[in-house]
Amino acid sequence: MRNWTRLVQNEWLKLTKKRSFWVPVAMMAAIAALITFMLYKFSSTVSELGSGASYLAGMWGASGMGQFIAILSIVGTAGIIAQEHAQGTIKFLLIRSRSRGEIFAAKYAAVLLYTLMMMLVAGAALYVSGGLAFGFGSTGEQWLNALREGAYGFVYSTVYATMAFMIGALTRSTGVAIGVGLAGTMFGGLMVFKDFYKYVLFPNANLSVYSTMGPPLPGMSVGFSLIVLAVYMALFLAAGYTVFRRRDMA
Repeated sequence: MRNWTRLVQNEWLKLTKKRSFWVPVAMMAAIAALITFMLYKFSSTVSELGSGASYLAGMWGASGMGQFIAILSIVGTAGIIAQEHAQGTIKFLLIRSRSRGEIFAAKYAAVLLYTLMMMLVAGAALYVSGGLAFGFGSTGEQWLNALREGAYGFVYSTVYATMAFMIGALTRSTGVAIGVGLAGTMFGGLMVFKDFYKYVLFPNANLSVYSTMGPPLPGMSVGFSLIVLAVYMALFLAAGYTVFRRRDMA
């Protein structure tokens, strides 16, 4: 367990040492502040939120800032395997008596940590900017709503970051991984009013709709969507690991 934890730390250090590491973080904070300013200046209804926590609850999920969080998480982590192949450094990981399963799991853990970091940065920026605009006084219920939307937003971003992670493992191409991941977030808003579509990934990824508009299709619920997402993510990881384990690293 200690060795695997060290692997995760090493993967995280690789991400933080990149010159581009702080660019998505700065972009996320700037986007959150800019959107808050625009809403405060030009929207006649957003001021009714009344507090930073209420504003956070309305903006933290996939229906608000969630798509930006997912996109920046994909851009920041899609090449975590592909770049190792491109630079030829993947061979050095295998020399150190690490199993491919441990390496794959450590890289995926780094993806999850990066996505969580982007969620927290967005949450902090939204709360501070929203509090400055609408006030910091908040109730316990408002905070519970914010945490729920934050959890929904994390699930949304994780799903698409996992998809991009899988594509990167399959194709060894950072560009393809980012392209497919971004395309997935764009298809998320597509709705086909057929019964089979409730089993497709896209209408299930945005759990925030259950607290705003209700189930996207008859027979869907939060629990149903979580099960569908868990199946898709298991398939993504299984496909990525299978190719990663069998591929010649020479």
